[in-house]
Amino acid sequence: MSKTRWLILSVLMDAALVNLGIIGAFYVRFGGTLPAFNFQAYSRLAAVITVILVGALYVYGLYEVQRTSNAWTIVSSIFQAMTLGVMLVVILTFFVGFFSFPRSVFALAWIMLIVLLSGWRVAAARLLKIKWPVQKVLIVGTGAIAQQLLEELRRRSQWGYEVIGLAAGGERETGELAAPVLGSVRDTARIVRQYEVDRVIVTSPTNHREILEELARSDEVGVQVEVVPELYEIFMGTVDNLVSDIPLMELTRKPTPDWVTAAKRFIDIALALALLVLTLPAMAVVAVAVKLTSPGPVFYRQERVGKDERNITITKFRTMVAGAEKMTGPVLASARDERVTPVGAFLRRYRLDELPQLTSILKGEMSFVGPRPERAFFVEQFKESIPGYRERFRVKPGVTGLAQVSGSYATTAENKLKYDLIYMYHQSLLMDLKILLETVRVVLTGRGAQ
Repeated sequence: MSKTRWLILSVLMDAALVNLGIIGAFYVRFGGTLPAFNFQAYSRLAAVITVILVGALYVYGLYEVQRTSNAWTIVSSIFQAMTLGVMLVVILTFFVGFFSFPRSVFALAWIMLIVLLSGWRVAAARLLKIKWPVQKVLIVGTGAIAQQLLEELRRRSQWGYEVIGLAAGGERETGELAAPVLGSVRDTARIVRQYEVDRVIVTSPTNHREILEELARSDEVGVQVEVVPELYEIFMGTVDNLVSDIPLMELTRKPTPDWVTAAKRFIDIALALALLVLTLPAMAVVAVAVKLTSPGPVFYRQERVGKDERNITITKFRTMVAGAEKMTGPVLASARDERVTPVGAFLRRYRLDELPQLTSILKGEMSFVGPRPERAFFVEQFKESIPGYRERFRVKPGVTGLAQVSGSYATTAENKLKYDLIYMYHQSLLMDLKILLETVRVVLTGRGAQ
């Protein structure tokens, strides 16, 4: 069975057993009958209750098989998930006023759900053979922890782990190594590229920054990088994964979940349509002001580099004199750019020149929030001079972004990249909302335009 089929089966089975467990609790509580008055309280909330309880299973990692490697882990995780989920359902029924939902049913359902969900998962773990996608792993280090990790990953080979070898980290070796040493820390990028590595786990007390910068310089920063943390690193961050009893911290982040991407696209379309309607009068005034105060076209169209380095055309209100780059060629905007017209300075100050880009959002070429799209001329320069610059093209560009609300038009490309990477590695709908609210504040106050 493939990983995708396993996940679909898990969600469907959990959803079915969640409802079966609650209905069974009603039967037990009322002696084999379903009283219409009491049962109606459940049936009207069944969909919401299912989402809450399945969501609790997700929160406690029940859809990550690597974290449920044995029966005890499965049962303890489900115990915690159902305790949280049932408490949330109790709170829900209280706030919506469904007092006909018997409290004794909650207690019985809690027990039955733990038994049903644990039972099917333990049985499935023993009976079903799941074919997981191959994950090629490079372990950086040759010491005791590296060898322990190597043994544990090979023991978990049914989950697709394939340790291709080790990279020497400089620590003392302990005994005979059970995997080939493919190079040193400085060879990490070469090994990743040569063996098409998916995951790098750093076990040696070496400079993690050196590895990340080496990967960035070779455009291999998209690989998943984890580290066995020192004590002070645990104080500073959180443990993201466990392999047996070995904690791992992620130094790079996984791509945004599909549901977040879909939700973000829906929000983009709805918000863009609403703003187009609301701002049409303002855009008409801006268009007239641009036309009357400076010779040349109202709009400025330019090719930029979008997601996956595909070219897109953006449209903005013109803020510079017509033909500003005919004599100089492509030049980045500066803090006091003499090419900017008086009206253009006002538009830039309040970000009104960006309004026509709502059409790019509707076309799906851009999002409201993301790294700003840059011109190909500068992109090629930045890819050569700034390690990791290619990483920003993994997501859709945005009309606004963390760099725009935190900096200005003249913020350096290096600093903008730092903001872009912070956004990409911590992206969420809540972060998008915060950036949009901060953008509104920037628009109203004009902060950051100079």
